[in-house]
Amino acid sequence: MRKRNEGLGFRTKGAKRVRKMKMNHLIRKGDLVEVISGDDKGKRGKVLRVMTESTRIIVEKVNFIKRHTRPSQKNQQGGIVEREAPIHISNVGFVVGDQKVKIGRKKLADGRRVRYVKSTGEMLGQ
Repeated sequence: MRKRNEGLGFRTKGAKRVRKMKMNHLIRKGDLVEVISGDDKGKRGKVLRVMTESTRIIVEKVNFIKRHTRPSQKNQQGGIVEREAPIHISNVGFVVGDQKVKIGRKKLADGRRVRYVKSTGEMLGQ
């Protein structure tokens, strides 16, 4: 049975609000980034996954959490499993070579959009 306010755009009492953000981020899977704030400040790693809807990324060997898992078909043993947790995209900086840089996007004459280093003008990933 449907609730009275369910289809009208009103949130029901137990429903959570979902923020829909349409941001076009410049950081992609496989990029090298450095954490600029938080407990893991200063650590560098490769981006494993980008979650655009929640504006978060998973970085290799950064922001570890412990999950207590029960035995299953996949994990016969069970126990405590450590894995990377998502970190907000604003808490990381892009790294080229051995230094953090700012990156931008521009459109070339042939219509392609490319990322570039703002300080040097160097094209990325082409």
